[in-house]
Amino acid sequence: MPTQKTVKKTVVKKKAAAPRQTKRTVISTELAPKAIGPYSQAIRVHSLVFCAGQTPLDPATGKLIEGDVSAQTRRVLQNLSAILDAAGTSLAKVVKTTVFLTDMANFKAMNEVYAEFFPQHPPARSTIAVAGLPLGAQVEIECIALGV
Repeated sequence: MPTQKTVKKTVVKKKAAAPRQTKRTVISTELAPKAIGPYSQAIRVHSLVFCAGQTPLDPATGKLIEGDVSAQTRRVLQNLSAILDAAGTSLAKVVKTTVFLTDMANFKAMNEVYAEFFPQHPPARSTIAVAGLPLGAQVEIECIALGV
C-alpha cells in the first residue's frame, strides 16, 4: 500500500514592489500657441508623445487666425508639427489623431488639407462633431506620436 507523503508548504512573503515611476516629460515650445488652460502642449511618456488638442491660434499673438476651415486646419497642423519637433519627433511618426469639427459640412475641406500633411500612410483617425470649440475655432486636432 502506498504511503502518503506530507508536503511541507513554505510560505514566502514577497516584499511589496516599489511603485514604478514613469517619467513624464513636459514638452513646450514658443513656436506653438501657449496653453489656454491648465494643460501642457504635450507630454512624453516612454517613447510616446501625447499632444493636447490644438486650435488655429497664431503662436505669436495667441489669437484665432482668420479664414475658413481649410486655413484653420493648416494652422492647427503647423502648430502640432512645431510641438512634435520640440519633442524630437514629427508628423511622419503620428500614429493617431482625433479631429474635432464644429460642422461636419466642413469635413471635406478639412480632409483635403489634412491629406497634404499626411500624404502617405496616414495615422489612425477619429473625427467628432462638437457643439463648439474655444474662441470660436472650427477645428481642433490632438495626436499621439512615436518619439525617439
